[in-house]
Amino acid sequence: QLMLVESGGGLVQPGGSLRLSCTASESTLESYHIGWFRQAPGKGREGIACIHRSDSSTYYKDSVKGRFTISRDNARNTVYLQMDDLNSDDTAVYYCAADLSRVTVATMCILGMDYWGQGTQVTVSS
Repeated sequence: QLMLVESGGGLVQPGGSLRLSCTASESTLESYHIGWFRQAPGKGREGIACIHRSDSSTYYKDSVKGRFTISRDNARNTVYLQMDDLNSDDTAVYYCAADLSRVTVATMCILGMDYWGQGTQVTVSS
């Protein structure tokens, strides 16, 4: 069973930045496609950034393109989500997810993944 742990959430002012981290204590993330999803109050969960396990190709939801960057550091067994120019619409619980499916990274980001972390809260407010 893959256990994912997110960190790095918190309170940030509009226009500010945060970097979320996702790691696994007993598994190698390098073997998995990794995605970041979020769920805002009263809304469904949405995939916002995903990265392929083999070629590191990426997918971004339109609302975060140009502001968020997903990357992986295999030496640290960590996947990051750098979030810049945050606004109130980015307030949500952010989840790290992982998958082994043989589909495109965009498909995984849209449909969801098999393994999930517990989530970390990001609040954008002045």
